[in-house]
Amino acid sequence: MKFLIAGLGNIGAEYDGTRHNIGFSILDALAKASNIVFTDGRYGATATLALKGRQLILLKPSTYMNLSGNAVRYYLQKEKIPVENLLVVVDDLSLPFGTLRLKGKGSSAGHNGLKHIEETLGTQSYARLKFGLGNDFPKGGQIDFVLGRFPAEQQALLPEKEARAAEIIKSFCLAGLAITMNQYNNKD
Repeated sequence: MKFLIAGLGNIGAEYDGTRHNIGFSILDALAKASNIVFTDGRYGATATLALKGRQLILLKPSTYMNLSGNAVRYYLQKEKIPVENLLVVVDDLSLPFGTLRLKGKGSSAGHNGLKHIEETLGTQSYARLKFGLGNDFPKGGQIDFVLGRFPAEQQALLPEKEARAAEIIKSFCLAGLAITMNQYNNKD
């Protein structure tokens, strides 16, 4: 059984470590903990994780956030993965910092990466793991906030939060959406 785990972010050194790239950071942490490495390919960098008879294709799209759907669609088709085995890891301004929420479907809530995936796949019915950034920015400051870096006190907490996100990803693939949501949502 195959799964596509797409961590959203923007490529390029200027985006490394930014809030908007938390999807990349979570997949990097999972890959490092699993002793696997990403290789560059069409539409993104991928790594394959074997997990109890399941194959997890980790994807960091190289299409930039606003065109994430192109990479997601390509790898779903290439690997013959059904959309119900897709999990998108993404930043979320509506959740407090470090809060992790797994959802089975929903709107893009203005997130350009999710919006493009929805448009490209023609559905809002795909799982997403949201990582809360908080919304501590002045009116009109959203872009600078998401493209900014985490302050030191939040950076210190990232390894623990990324490890928790990796647990949720593995549980999604092993136990399924409903059990994982029940086990992890609202337990931050």
